[in-house]
Amino acid sequence: MPETLNPADPGFAHDPYPYYARLRARGPVARVALANGTHAWLVTGYDRAREVLADPRFSNVPPPRAGRPKPDSPAQRARACLARHMLNSDAPDHLRLRRLTTAAFTPRRVDALRPRIERLTDGLVAEVSGLLAREGTADLVDSFAFPLPVLVIGEVLGVPEADRASLREWTYRVGSPADTLERGATDEAWAALHAYFTALIAHKRRSPGDDLFSALVHDASEGGLDDGELLAMAFLLLFAGYETTMNLLASASLLLLTHPGELAAAREGGEARWAAVVEETLRHASPLEGTTWRRTTEPVDLGGGAVIPAEESVLVVLAAAGRDPERFPDPDAFRPARYLTGPAADGGAERTAPHLAFGHGPHFCLGSRLARMEAAIALPRLFGALPALAPATEPERLPYRPGLLVRGPRELPVTAVAPVTSAARR
Repeated sequence: MPETLNPADPGFAHDPYPYYARLRARGPVARVALANGTHAWLVTGYDRAREVLADPRFSNVPPPRAGRPKPDSPAQRARACLARHMLNSDAPDHLRLRRLTTAAFTPRRVDALRPRIERLTDGLVAEVSGLLAREGTADLVDSFAFPLPVLVIGEVLGVPEADRASLREWTYRVGSPADTLERGATDEAWAALHAYFTALIAHKRRSPGDDLFSALVHDASEGGLDDGELLAMAFLLLFAGYETTMNLLASASLLLLTHPGELAAAREGGEARWAAVVEETLRHASPLEGTTWRRTTEPVDLGGGAVIPAEESVLVVLAAAGRDPERFPDPDAFRPARYLTGPAADGGAERTAPHLAFGHGPHFCLGSRLARMEAAIALPRLFGALPALAPATEPERLPYRPGLLVRGPRELPVTAVAPVTSAARR
């Protein structure tokens, strides 16, 4: 009998790892009964996860839904447009879309964003410092982990600085949990984003800048992409770019606040140690709980008695694969030294399996370099300027967004247990 799973359960949302461990103990692939009455296959073992992510028999194209009404409002059209992104495609369409996006996301273009990310980070750190000085507490998600990647994506998209406050507000509305905003406000934000990106694409065609999105628009015109595909790319860059990095920053901050020894080691260890913190956070608290849903195009035998029939829904659970004890000794421990380069007392990079937080195979995340760079810049600046940060509530009480796609705390209240220094205020 399959295990039951209710992703909306607050207890599961806060800590799904015991469930995944129990499931994985029965085998790396298991059929589960979801709360909505459907069934699906979850891949929780590391080796099987890598296998499925690279196997073309697992399609990313969603099955057609009979009777689905045609979008008849700006908000519905925006959501339908987002569904056309390249994560919902297979070869050859996926190869065409990815080739164009890869051409825009060159290492040189991404690395050129570093000075601007440093300035944006310092500005937000100053705002957090001001909140702590005035109110005694601050929410690191709302005031730091969310706005930084949204502002950085504004740089990627070439959004004028005058428009970035609006972009931040619209993104906040559409990305907020369903229980926190009126549906009308969310629909208005979707419609505003659709109209804004439509106009932005037209502007980039007339007057391209030196941003990544201008290069993408130019290359897309030569590659035969229509406006709908470009709009889908804009939405994908926005949501994938902020959601995963927001969760990475929030989870890393929480882990460091609750592991003071690791925070001290990062402060003393310099860039290599901070980079290891980022990699271990990606493994230990994957910002994506699972990949996009896949479906089998034919029966697939994954060994160990796991034979998945054709047209079955399959989810690769990245959060579970990152804690597979077959690949990561003491997987529930937060130990950044696993990812230190060269020999290390408790494991070096050459003896530690690469995590799967950015996926694997044809759909490996194109924004991985940018996300890593943002976190490697933001974390030492935040904890360097505000050395007295401490959690303002028990970690066990922090709310997490329900679901199986993204994972990270919805809020992270902090306080300064010592007065904010004058250096932090500058």
